Amino acid sequence: MTDPTRRFDLDEFLPYLLNQAAEATSHEFQSVYRDRYGFTRTQWRVLANLGKFGAMTARDICAISHIEKTKVSRAVAALEQAGMLSRTPSTTDRRAEVLALTPKGHTVFAELGKLAQGFDQHLRDALGQNEAAKLVSILRQLAKGGAGLRQKGD
Repeated sequence: MTDPTRRFDLDEFLPYLLNQAAEATSHEFQSVYRDRYGFTRTQWRVLANLGKFGAMTARDICAISHIEKTKVSRAVAALEQAGMLSRTPSTTDRRAEVLALTPKGHTVFAELGKLAQGFDQHLRDALGQNEAAKLVSILRQLAKGGAGLRQKGD
């Protein structure tokens, strides 16, 4: 139970700490895809989602990765311009386009995927295997909303 007389301390607030950790680790890996391909974070995330899940709409990418529609649209346009992805009209929704990686996009995804695996392993090694395994378990639980995140009265 939280002590009602204790003042709020942002540096001890778990959502803030999670965000800071995510930003710090994401920023470290950002130099890899930015330096090699000039990608923004959103471009990398669009490419990574298409590489992992295959062809999908921009709306699907927004839902999976929690990125705003306008950012995804700009990233898609830039990746298409760079020859990394293609757009085809959806056969089920005339307002949507299906996005897919081109052969060049698949090649870039494979290269960045290997670099991402190396980055991930370096991070796991720095934490130690036991701590990394605990962290993965906790993060998965939080991502699923399985930590009883709703407070009474919500």
